Formats: sequence, structure tokens, C-alpha cells
Amino acid sequence: MKASEVPRAVGAAMSTASALDLRVDDAVVLHDSNRLAVRLLPCDVLARVAHVVHQAGAEFEVEVARRLAETNSPVAELEPRMEPRVYVRDGFAVTLWTYYEPVSNQDVAPAEYAQVLERLHAGMRQIDVTAPHFTDRVAEAQWLVGNRAQTPELGDADRELLSNTLRSLRRAIGDRGADEQLLHGEPHSGNLLRTKKGLLLVDLETCCRGPVEFDVAHAPKEVSEHYLAANQDLLGECRVLMLAMVATWRWDRDDQLPSGRRMGIEFLSQMRAALDRYGLDASP
Repeated sequence: MKASEVPRAVGAAMSTASALDLRVDDAVVLHDSNRLAVRLLPCDVLARVAHVVHQAGAEFEVEVARRLAETNSPVAELEPRMEPRVYVRDGFAVTLWTYYEPVSNQDVAPAEYAQVLERLHAGMRQIDVTAPHFTDRVAEAQWLVGNRAQTPELGDADRELLSNTLRSLRRAIGDRGADEQLLHGEPHSGNLLRTKKGLLLVDLETCCRGPVEFDVAHAPKEVSEHYLAANQDLLGECRVLMLAMVATWRWDRDDQLPSGRRMGIEFLSQMRAALDRYGLDASP
């Protein structure tokens, strides 16, 4: 979110909670990218704030979270004192969640990470929601790569490589005809919290349908060795596709992730290495 918009977004979160009879004397910004995460005190609620144009995505996230809570899945829960819905205020869409105090900075063991993904996928198989297909997100990345005005700093050679990689792997993964189900969409370590309730995944607005390997590809490589149901060949293709997509997001002129361009260069380097490691051909 643009720095100039943060005070209004924080104000929208505070006034939303106050109007619901929660005591709010202070707010602490925990994370700022395309959405703002704000801890409200002393009621101790986590508010997620996005521009109102993203209201549909927020409503989708609330619905998925509400249904997954009924399956005891390892996901962050909505604030139980409030109606599970999106609140619109001052041009922002606000959702209210349980705040979880981090309990440890220790790294998550690969086996532990794989187990939480398996539990999540089992819970997701129990709910029925309409979700986009993972190839819809690939298509968004392809559009960005093909739109020079939207990715003006992306060099020609990198643009061609990304375009070829996205196209060829989207086709190759689809041709495998693997089983598909509801997925988190981006279960990387930044969306994994260690809490008193155990490991929990957050940020469900990226949920989509596809093979479980697409989710596993977002976790560190060691995790896949413990997710026994994963097809290793398909996983390799999904890992390269994921790197191509993440690299593309970082070159979007509207991307607001700190150090985004530096990360874009790094993801391109990782993608090239992964293409070589898995012996994949991204030529036209």
C-alpha cells in the first residue's frame, strides 16, 4: 500500500473495530504490501485492510477461512467476537482476525512443515467453494510479461525467458492430468506462523484449484521429501513455474513489496538454476 494511504487505512481499521464495540486505543502496522496487517490494541485483534476494489477477494478469503475452521484445519481464525464478514469503510475493505502472538523464532523442521500442508490439504478436500484455477494466476503473470508498459524495467532477454517458461510449464503441467483440489496457493514460509496453537497458515485470498504439488513447490525443497504423496517430476515443474510467477510479480510497476526489484533479480537467478537442475526446456 502506498505510504500516503497507510494512515487512512489504519484509521479505517480502528474505526471499524470501535464501531463494533471493541476497545481500540492504538494500532501497530505489522506488515505492509498490497494489503495492510494491523494489530489493534488493547482488544488485540488483527485487521487486514485492502482497497475496496479488492473486496471480492477479501470476501472469498473470509468464506474459505470460515469453512476451514469447521474442519479443524491449521489456519488462522477470524475474530470470534465479530460476524465473519468484510467491513467497508472510507474506501477500504477491512476483515478482522484472531491475533496470534509468535511463540518462537526457531526454524520449522521440514517434516513439521510437510505435516501442516498435509493437514491443510485434507481439510480443503472437505469443503466446497468455487475457486480460480492455478492456471488463471499463470495467465495473469503471462499478461504482465507481455505488457511492457506494466513491466517497463524487465529486460528483453529476461522477458523472453519468463514468457517461454510460463507458457511451456503451464502446458506441461496441464498435460499430466494430475488430480486437483483446493489449494492454499502460496504456502511459503512467510505465510506460516508458529503459535501456541501450533503451526498455522495465513493469507487465504490466494486459494486456487490445482495439483497439491503446486502448493508444495512454495515450501523449501527439503519439505517435499516428507510430503510422500507428491509426484517429484510434477513437483519440479511446479517449482520452476512458481519461481517464474513470483519473479514476474516483482517486476510489476505497481508492486509495493520492499526491495521488490532486487528480489525479482534473485528469483530469475533461482529460476534459471531450477531449469537446469530439473532438466526442463523453456524454449519456444
